[in-house]
Amino acid sequence: MLVAHGSRDPRAADATRALARAVSAARPGTPVWASWLDHTEPGPTEVLRDLAVAGHRRAVLVPLLLTAAYHNRVDIPAAVAAAARSGPPLSVRVTDVLGPADDTPDPGLLAGLCRRLGETRPGRFDALVLAAAGTRDARARRSVGRVADALGVEFGVPCRVAYASAAPPAAGVAVSRLRASGARRVAVSAYFLAPGLFHDAVTEAAGAAGAVAVAAPLTDAPELVELVLRRVDDRPVLASTG
Repeated sequence: MLVAHGSRDPRAADATRALARAVSAARPGTPVWASWLDHTEPGPTEVLRDLAVAGHRRAVLVPLLLTAAYHNRVDIPAAVAAAARSGPPLSVRVTDVLGPADDTPDPGLLAGLCRRLGETRPGRFDALVLAAAGTRDARARRSVGRVADALGVEFGVPCRVAYASAAPPAAGVAVSRLRASGARRVAVSAYFLAPGLFHDAVTEAAGAAGAVAVAAPLTDAPELVELVLRRVDDRPVLASTG
């Protein structure tokens, strides 16, 4: 079961459904369900209850999150606990989020970001901005910084972090700062799983500040599909039995 954040923008739910289809195609015979923490139905508790009622006894829950912040620490465990309190027993294993859990971002995550950036055909660029949704959680922000550092090494250029909300700097500010420091062609990598208002805002602000390209979100990139399946196959980080 994939659990996404959720958005009022219907494009975000469409992207999650596309990822679920891609994961299902890559793992034939394994049912794959999509759920959302907010704005879109069904929620994870409902899906877990339905799976238990249908006779399933084990499920793996993959948080479609790029940082291990509030939603991963609080909302997802609460959803699993709520399902355990009602309905038939179901053993639920919750995997790591898709972002880095330690000092090293997953190579597949970096490859997916590189794919999306390459699809924009930005030509030669001399600096990068990694634009993320934003969080007040300092540990989560550090994990975004580690991805930016690794992405900069991958391309051999400086890479700075920007946020669409909750923390500075904004994407336009980050692009302007790099240009003021001497960079002439700044590209923006989108640290988003799905399109929506945040990505739209980043695209508009970065373009206005002079960015040469803004990448699309990861959505159902093949590298993201492989990362989801690696999370499924990894050793469990949390087990809960109803």
